[in-house]
Amino acid sequence: MGFQKVNTVENKGEMQHFVTSLLSDVQAFEYMLQNDWFESDITRIGAEQEMCLVDNKTMKPACINMQVLERMGDDKPWCVTELAKFNLENNLSPREFTGTCLSDMEAENIHYLSEIQKILNDFDASIVLCGILPTLRKHDLEMHNLTPKDRYFALMAAIQKHLLGTAFELRVEGVDELLVKHDSPLLEACNTSFQVHLQVAPKDFVKMYNIAQVLAAPLIAVSANSPLVFGRRLWHETRIALFQQSLDTRTTYDHMRERLPRVNFGSGWLRGDITEIYKEDISRFRVLLAGAIEEDSLAMVREGITPKLRALQIHNSTVYRWNRPCYGISPNGKPHLRIENRVMPAGPTPVDAMANAALWLGCMIAMGQQYPDITKQMDFADARDNFLKSAKFGIDSSFSWMNDKKVPVNELILQELLPMAREGLKMRKVKAADISKYLDIIEARTREHKTGARWALRTFTSLIKDITTDEAVTAVTAATIKNQKQNKPVHTWKEATAADIETWQPSHMKVEEFMSTDLFTVQKEDLVSLVAEIMDWRKIRYMPVENSKGELVGLISSRMLLRHFARKKVDQNDEQRIVTVKDLMIEKPVTVSPEASIMEAMNKLREHRIGCLPVVKKKELVGIITEMDFLRITSRLLERLDR
Repeated sequence: MGFQKVNTVENKGEMQHFVTSLLSDVQAFEYMLQNDWFESDITRIGAEQEMCLVDNKTMKPACINMQVLERMGDDKPWCVTELAKFNLENNLSPREFTGTCLSDMEAENIHYLSEIQKILNDFDASIVLCGILPTLRKHDLEMHNLTPKDRYFALMAAIQKHLLGTAFELRVEGVDELLVKHDSPLLEACNTSFQVHLQVAPKDFVKMYNIAQVLAAPLIAVSANSPLVFGRRLWHETRIALFQQSLDTRTTYDHMRERLPRVNFGSGWLRGDITEIYKEDISRFRVLLAGAIEEDSLAMVREGITPKLRALQIHNSTVYRWNRPCYGISPNGKPHLRIENRVMPAGPTPVDAMANAALWLGCMIAMGQQYPDITKQMDFADARDNFLKSAKFGIDSSFSWMNDKKVPVNELILQELLPMAREGLKMRKVKAADISKYLDIIEARTREHKTGARWALRTFTSLIKDITTDEAVTAVTAATIKNQKQNKPVHTWKEATAADIETWQPSHMKVEEFMSTDLFTVQKEDLVSLVAEIMDWRKIRYMPVENSKGELVGLISSRMLLRHFARKKVDQNDEQRIVTVKDLMIEKPVTVSPEASIMEAMNKLREHRIGCLPVVKKKELVGIITEMDFLRITSRLLERLDR
């Protein structure tokens, strides 16, 4: 957001004052456009590098961003907070788009990351560059982990206030499926990205913005790096779905009225000028935040003074377009326009991130020359459809491209976009060695079909055949850090192995991290014979009993069934009696909460001399753990000690 002094709108008067300032800013913006105030004789690029912080022993989030910033002091303004306590962001310097700008930007990013890592070493923590941290747990996203800044509290409160349903919901299907509710929009903090800015002349803004919309899909496909969320294999770039849903205040209706989410791709091609986007966002989305707006932007432009347009920028910061228009003031005092590309995930290494940026920047320049109006070559519906396909399937996607041509994304990148990007970077007189360095990485990644998402999915799928989900996501995270420190492009990475989790400590785990959630359950009225068959078919020893609301009401075990059938053989009179689950089950089994530690669960099993614990939250059955789960963990620890 960038603005510290913002607040929720508390009364009608405050709202009216802010909206008045917002409308004045739009009018001032139009005046500056009409009177040619904007800088157009130079092209600059810039970027923001978001990151996660993790504990070196557990590979789980390290909620220490405020302590790190305090240690860094005031002389490093380039490092700033992000939404959660386990996030930070580097703001890279704007630089002219020419010469060694790409390698200079990568070098600056590496330097900044190393400065942060030096401080993190004292906390026994590390930086991870990934779209979504694989080891994140749902409880890491509770409000106590919100960065303690007034603007973040105000944003969370404002979004919560506009929620039309009862909770924020995630519904994402990939190889696995995620269906989960959350009580706050802090789910947004899952996402980290590498946001690249391109300065654009006002006369070219509409053309270039539409090109950015077209390029979003192939860029996501080749840079995807966010496939794992809460131990589930979802979309190749799950950030796209998760970001939208984490801030989605809408709910379902009986009618089919269209309502755009605050995180969106857009509703159509840009036709007029940049203010068309601002006007649409003001029209569609309620004001979430306000601030003490002291400037009168209309009066300032009449006096020839460039205004900051604070009200417009505050509102723009609460509507999350994947290609966002940005207004700024250059060091010479002139206003300028930028397109902020938000589709690229963080990482998996600085060199990979810079390669992604080089592809986008080069294609933007070349396509700007080649297509005066790209909307004549492609329907907006196809651009949006490509965008969603790329998020779901990554480099495995196929697109509807120019003039309705159907093309696999790897073919599109190799045969069309890479040559175009090389030409575009040459037009900007970017150093030849930089062009080769970064675009060769994209070419190799595409030919080997190996994005960060593909690497993580292959690694995770291979690992969970032999180890627990928590161990697998820990191994993925540990291997990611190891490769990042060497700045090795992702297409050269080997799959992670169990050996990558030398520091894994299950004693720090919570029950929800290792419980089984793929449950087979019965109800009180079910026949015992059915229960026996299911337990035999599925080779399970314990079966929870739940009611129609999913609440735990009992437990039945293989020992109970064995005892029942043994007695039935002896007592011939019992053969004709219909026996149901209710007749045999334990009515009040010992349970554990998902937030309990693994040690608490083990102590309960030992104390009560039982072999399983149903996991219950507010009466609802959410999982189960058994002695076999602990046996698997113990065997892995013994193997590690032996190694």
